[in-house]
Amino acid sequence: MVMQSSNPVLTRPIEAPVVVDRRQSLTLDGVCGRTLALIAVTVVAAAAAWNLLQAPAWTGIAVIGSTLAGLVLALVITFKQITNPLVISGYAVLQGVFLGVVSRELEQQFPGIVVQAVIGTFGVFLAMAALYRARILRATKRFTQVVTGALVGIVLLSLVDLALRFFGHSLPIYQAGTLGVLFAVLCIVVGALTFVIDFDQVERAVAAGLPPRYGWYLAFGMLVGLIFLYWQILRLLSYVRR
Repeated sequence: MVMQSSNPVLTRPIEAPVVVDRRQSLTLDGVCGRTLALIAVTVVAAAAAWNLLQAPAWTGIAVIGSTLAGLVLALVITFKQITNPLVISGYAVLQGVFLGVVSRELEQQFPGIVVQAVIGTFGVFLAMAALYRARILRATKRFTQVVTGALVGIVLLSLVDLALRFFGHSLPIYQAGTLGVLFAVLCIVVGALTFVIDFDQVERAVAAGLPPRYGWYLAFGMLVGLIFLYWQILRLLSYVRR
């Protein structure tokens, strides 16, 4: 069985056998449960990093190390179509470390910003789920191509900005100001629309009767989308409050 990947960062076909016995196939509850489990791992790792990695030297190492390691692991999971929960949980831990350290630094500058970003993230997620359920938004081929292309472009720009920061520079779109705010809003819109693709792929995977282990791969795609959205909302709020 070949299906399109639910990963909102890089799109690849999912090649999986179809389960004849529906009692042993993937379910929507199974995907939701795995997604919640990954969110819990991310939150625990973020809380640990928030409280333990407070020295300036450790902060820098944690941000750079978790960013690069997380990117590499995400690519491996995507291209290898890994369904091992330990490997995928490792990605959640790395992202939790990054988000914990960065969230703490921004919270110290702008009290209350983390709670606002969390509320905004899940608010957007639920809104997109409602729009998809009502069939107001559909993951058509054209829709998927446009959203995926836009997201890949954003990821590439982020990597360019990360490289420039090693030399003390940054792209204007990643700085506080009108341009930065507008670009952050664009990133939030694109991030929100990726959930339509994710919901569609989960629905198709359940209908196709894929093995339960693919629930971890689909949950990985959901987690990537949530983390991306949270970071963009956090960035936008920091620009506005500056």
